[in-house]
Amino acid sequence: MNTVKFIVKNIGIYLLLCLATFLMLKGIVRYYPMEDTIGFLQFKQDYIHILPWKIAFYVHVFTIIFALLAGFTQFSNTILKKFRSLHRIIGKIYIIDILLVNFPAAFIMAVYANGLIPGKAAFIILDCLWFWFTLKALIEVKKGNIKGHKEYMIRSYALTLSAVTLRAWKIIFLSFATIDPLHLYMINAWLGFIPNLIFAEWLIRRKRRTLSLKADIG
Repeated sequence: MNTVKFIVKNIGIYLLLCLATFLMLKGIVRYYPMEDTIGFLQFKQDYIHILPWKIAFYVHVFTIIFALLAGFTQFSNTILKKFRSLHRIIGKIYIIDILLVNFPAAFIMAVYANGLIPGKAAFIILDCLWFWFTLKALIEVKKGNIKGHKEYMIRSYALTLSAVTLRAWKIIFLSFATIDPLHLYMINAWLGFIPNLIFAEWLIRRKRRTLSLKADIG
C-alpha cells in the first residue's frame, strides 16, 4: 500500500510539474518575435525604452525555464542515488541560472514593477529571498549538510514556482471578481510567492517529523 501511495504521489507531482512547464513554455514562446507590444509588455510601455529593463525582461523570460525544469531531477531520490552526476550537473545549472542570471535580471524588473510601492516591495523581497535560499542551498551542500541543502532547495524552488503561481492567481481572481488592474497587481505580487513559502515550510516540517518518528522507532 505504501508503495502504491508513493508511486501515485510522485506521478501527481510530475504531472503538476509538466503542467507548470507547459504553461511557462506557452508564455515564453509568444515573446520570441521580441515585439514590444506583446503580452505583458503592453502594460510596460513606460519602461520599454529603458535598455537595462528591456534586457532584464528578455533574459528573465528566456532563462527562467531552466530553473523550472530542474524540478524534474533535483527532488528525485532515484536520480540522486542512481544518477548522482546528473543531479550535480542540473543542480549547478539551477544555481548559476538563479544567482548569476535571474537574480540581477529579476531585481531590475522588481525596481520597475507595477503596483506602486506594495508591488515593487513584493518583487524585491521575492527576488532577495530567492537569491538567499539558493545561495544557502549551495553553502550547505559545500559543508556536507545534505539535510540543510535539501530544505533550502525546497524553499528556493517554491519561489521558482512563483513564476507559475503568479499567473495562476491572476486567472483565479479574474474568474470570480472584477478588480482594477492596479489593486490586482498589488495583491497578486504577494500571493504569487507567500503561499508557496508557507507550503514549503509545512513540507519541510512534515519531513522533519517523519524522520524524527523513524529515528524514535529505530
